[in-house]
Formats: sequence, C-alpha cells, structure tokens
Amino acid sequence: MRLQAMMGTYGIQTQTPHEVEPVQICSSTQLVHVYRELGVCGKLKLTGRPIRPVGSLGTSKIYRVCGMTVLCYPLIFEVSEFYLYRDMALLIDDIKTELQFVGKYWRLSGRPTVCLLVREEHMRDPHFKQMLDLFAMLKKGHCDGVKVRLGRLQNLISSSCIEHLDFMSQGDFPSEMFTQFKQLQHDYIGYQSLTDVPRTLTYKEEALDYEAYKHRSTPDVVSTLRTTTNIFAQCQLWGILMQREGPMYEINGTSALDALKGLYGSAGVLRHWRAVRYCSSLLSHTVDSISPFITTVLVSGKQLTVGVIGRKETVFDKPMTPGEIQSVMYSTIQPYDIIGAVLQQEIVLYCGRLIGTNPDMFRGILKIRVGWVLEAIRIYLDLFPQEKRADATLESLSPYKLRTLLQRVLTVSDWAEEKGLTPLERRRLEGCLCRVPKHFYMQVWDILLRTPKGIVVEGHAIPAQPTLVNMSRSELSFALLVEEALVRVPSAERRQLCVELLCVLATILRRNPELYLQQPLHLDRLLDDAELTYAKDSGVAEAGALSAAMPGVSLGYLARAVVNSVLQTAAAPHSERAAHSHDACLVG
Repeated sequence: MRLQAMMGTYGIQTQTPHEVEPVQICSSTQLVHVYRELGVCGKLKLTGRPIRPVGSLGTSKIYRVCGMTVLCYPLIFEVSEFYLYRDMALLIDDIKTELQFVGKYWRLSGRPTVCLLVREEHMRDPHFKQMLDLFAMLKKGHCDGVKVRLGRLQNLISSSCIEHLDFMSQGDFPSEMFTQFKQLQHDYIGYQSLTDVPRTLTYKEEALDYEAYKHRSTPDVVSTLRTTTNIFAQCQLWGILMQREGPMYEINGTSALDALKGLYGSAGVLRHWRAVRYCSSLLSHTVDSISPFITTVLVSGKQLTVGVIGRKETVFDKPMTPGEIQSVMYSTIQPYDIIGAVLQQEIVLYCGRLIGTNPDMFRGILKIRVGWVLEAIRIYLDLFPQEKRADATLESLSPYKLRTLLQRVLTVSDWAEEKGLTPLERRRLEGCLCRVPKHFYMQVWDILLRTPKGIVVEGHAIPAQPTLVNMSRSELSFALLVEEALVRVPSAERRQLCVELLCVLATILRRNPELYLQQPLHLDRLLDDAELTYAKDSGVAEAGALSAAMPGVSLGYLARAVVNSVLQTAAAPHSERAAHSHDACLVG
C-alpha cells in the first residue's frame, strides 16, 4: 500500500492484487503446471506439454480456467535463485524489450495485456527513478516507438485476448494450482517521495585473488577465512573448502553450502556482482527462462556454442530443457572458469532477447560463440577503459552494463568510424564474432567448385569431395562446415583476414571463369605470403602487421598473394590459349 501511495504522488496509477480481484495475478510457472495437462492421454501414452517456461506472448493473454480468471506476469519479474532480478537497470531495459517483442509479434485477436510488477524492494534501488521515468513514458502512451495504454485491469479486460483452457476439468483442477500474488501489509504508509526511501549503498572493496589457496592445506584455508572480511575473498575460500571437503563441511557450526548461500544474499544486496556471480556458479544456479531464449536464437537460423576459448565447446543446435542446459554449462565451463559458467548464461539470455527484437545486430554471424563474444567485450573494455571503473573487471560489471557492452560489440560497424577504431581493433572485434559479409558462404562454395583438392585452414581441410556431392550451395550445414574451419584460426584479427582473403579469391575466380586451382588452397600460406610482402614494402617487421593495415591496402596484398602463390600454378582446363588470354587479363 505504501508503494502505491508513493507512486500516486508522482501521478502513476497502480493496482494492488486485492484491487484487481476477481482476476488473479499469478506466476507464469503456475501456468506451466496447468499446461502439463494439455494433451495427456494414458491410452496413447501422451504425457502433455513439456515443463518449459511460458514466453512473452503467452503471458500477454488472460486465461479462463475452471471458473477462474488469471493474468500471469512475464518471466522478467520472476524472483528466482539467479541474480539477474536484483539489477533494476536490467529490469527496466527488459520491460522495454518485452513490450517491443510483444508489439512486433502479436498476431492474435484482442490486444495483448502485460502485467508490470512493482515490488517494494525496487524503491530502494538507485535506479528506481529511471523506473518512474519509464512509467511516466508509458502513461503518455508510448514506449520506444510502441504504442501502449496504461490503465486499470478492469478497463482493459474487455479488449484483451482471452484464452479458455477447456482441457482442465473442475474435478482435475487442484485449488492450489494458482496461488494469488501476495500483497504486503504495513502499519506505516509514510513514503511520500523517493527522498524518504532508504537507499541501497554502493559497496566497494579491494579485489583479492585467492587462487593460490587451492594448493594450500585445509587448515591454512580455514585460518585465512577466519581473519578476512573481504566478501569476494570469503567466497573463494569457502568455494575451495566446498570443492575439497564437500558442501556440508562446517566451521563454527556453519556449513560451506550455507555460508555460500549467505554470502550470495549479502553480495546481492550490496550489488557486489563479482562475488554474486562467483557464489551463483558454486551453487550451480541456472537462469530459469534461458530455454525459450535459446529456442529464439535457433528459430532465427543461428546456433549457439558455450565453452572456454581453447577448450571443448558445446553446441546448442536444438531446443533443450533447463536441466540439460544446466548440465552443459557446469560441465563445459565451470572446471576452467568458475564465474564463466554464469556469465555465459547471461550472454545467452541477452542474445536471445536481442535477436528477437533486433535481428540485424546478428547479421553475418552464423554461430554465436559465447566464449568469443565475452572475449570481444574484454577487447572493447581494453579499447575504452572509461566505460568502467578503474578497478572494475568484466566479471564485476552489473548485468545491465554487460548487456549494454554486448550491444556495443554487436553493432561495431555502426560506430567504428565515429569512435576512430583502427583497422586492427575492428578486425579483432569482428573476428571474435566471426562475422562474414553477405553471401560469403556461397562464395566459398564457388571457390570449392574450382578447387578439386579442397581448402585448408590451420591444417583442417574442407574437402571438395564429398562436400560438393552431399551438400548444396545455400545449405546451412555447408556454412557451418566453413565456419567451423575458420574458427580454428586462433587469432581473431587473422581470422578476419582469412575472410577477406576468401572474398578476394572468389572475386578473382568469378572474373576468370576458366581458372581451376589444381593444388589444395592453403589459406595460412597465402596469408603468410601477404604478410611477408607487406613487411618488405612497408618496412614493418612486426608479426601480424597486415592486420593493422587499411582494408584497401590489405586487399591489395592479399590479391598479390593469390596471384603469386595460386594463379601461377593454376591450370586452365580448356586450352593453352585460354590460359594465355587469362594471364593477359590479369596483367592488364
């Protein structure tokens, strides 16, 4: 009630759960359990809808089930064990993204009805004023180009999309299936403005690394743990003890598991994101709503991989259950990077949200390799250190800041010139994303048609046969085969040069249709030749200097390498005359 009173002082009309009755406001997770009954048939051994979260469109409908009227709030308002809900700035951005997504893809009769949930703890967040600004914008009837109408639920329900869940009979419906959202009661309703609300303090501490204690004895770890007050240090030390002695190992009556849960809560209140992520990973937390966002990426024609660079990656090429996703995340990433196990979940979630509303951000990216995306963000932070605090690391950034940086990295082509990025810096960022030009994979197919012995990248061959027989020019599996070869190039900027080299070669072959390359096409040798020629001409002996050259310059040297190393040994199958004619064309 006091939250409602305070919001009212700013002219923002809200309703409590009691005021929307007889409509019940419920969690979408409860709707999932109702949908489990859909299609159940013992005779046919059909078990109903799988336990998967209900997405944005599903929570924009009002449901009638067994005489009850139910409206579910979106997944972004769920309070889960995962820490993202603690970041108010991220929630504000999620609300905008949610409304954009629903506005873009809504095709049902009636209007979508979205329930925006405001909790009392939101008032204490430093970003709550931005939340009020968002509500003020909604009150004016728009949100980033999406027309909206803010009002009482009773006034909106007549034009809403209403779905009747007739498959649930009254006898089969347990009364506890839907639990009404609880309303807090307060004796004091004294918050009249934001200045009256106690704020969450910004917490800072020295970043200490206790990695070396993994090789110290347990008594040493315990002794250090008893003397340190540094939250992140405690997280690391308790983590070492839990992994070594087990979750029930106790110090002064407190188990390692309980201690980490306590530190997770304390760090969350203080917005100490590095400690929050570290504890969350040790507690094996998983984003509740990650499954539908992976599906969104797959439906968009992309694939996802998770894993640490230089280690085995796991590909998400089909929808997976939350349990399967958790198993993959913690088996593939956590042994090599504890925080990475949750950090990569964040990136997957953000990519799923962004690709639904801004698919152009992912243009030219076939497979979103999350480990490399994080590397691109690290490179960006090195290029623009003013984007973070002096003592901050990627792991200590807020979830909202991390998503903002992801958007910056994905849109590098839009701001590269404005920010004065050098060719080397841009190639590094684009190479991490493995972004390629339009029709690139079709161009590689055309090269393969003229290269009977195949293309070799870092010792990995893309054979002409049986590839050309088993696949087609525009087939996704062929594009994935080429992308898999390119990502073997360990350096991001050299990988991007490989892409440029293949584009140059495709252009030369297209202009000279009589040419066939009789030897395997070794991209590494061609790049080395181009580097050597550039070093001689420019006097720059530094390794990888060509990556720092302007695109026009690098393309010239790549073309020279192709001419010198490939076309001299090329054989024209038709006649010597055709070959001489071709040579003359090249020289001219």
